[in-house]
Amino acid sequence: MARNGRARPIVLVASQFNGPITQALLDGALDALQESGVARSRIRIFRVPGAFELPVAAATVAAALKPQAIVALGCLIKGRTPQYAAIGQAVAQGLAQVSVNERVPVGFGVIIADSLAQARARAGGAVGHRGREAALAALEMIEFSNTLPRRN
Repeated sequence: MARNGRARPIVLVASQFNGPITQALLDGALDALQESGVARSRIRIFRVPGAFELPVAAATVAAALKPQAIVALGCLIKGRTPQYAAIGQAVAQGLAQVSVNERVPVGFGVIIADSLAQARARAGGAVGHRGREAALAALEMIEFSNTLPRRN
């Protein structure tokens, strides 16, 4: 858990695009972590322009900070073209690649929705809260990692 005598952080990387939704995701993730006993001083938050930038931000953070986990938060909403689906797929694949390559859990808190109403429903509305869920999944993966024997 320690690196250079300090607790390794849990990092939240949040998109700025679709700001009200991503802020709700960020707030939910923070609440879930703190309710689970993670000290606010161990949580680092970084903002990126949009969801497409989440994988490179996660990779950069993983290499630089060696966090216990990363939680990626963003929102893609369908417009007049199918671009959101292509970006969503790229983001999901990129974040999975970061997780495997860097061997760090990456919680997937990216909403890919057909409408603003659908996104709101998944950011603390009737369908759940993807920010909380992603943070809790990251914590579960930390626990999973902690059950494995350490290599010297």
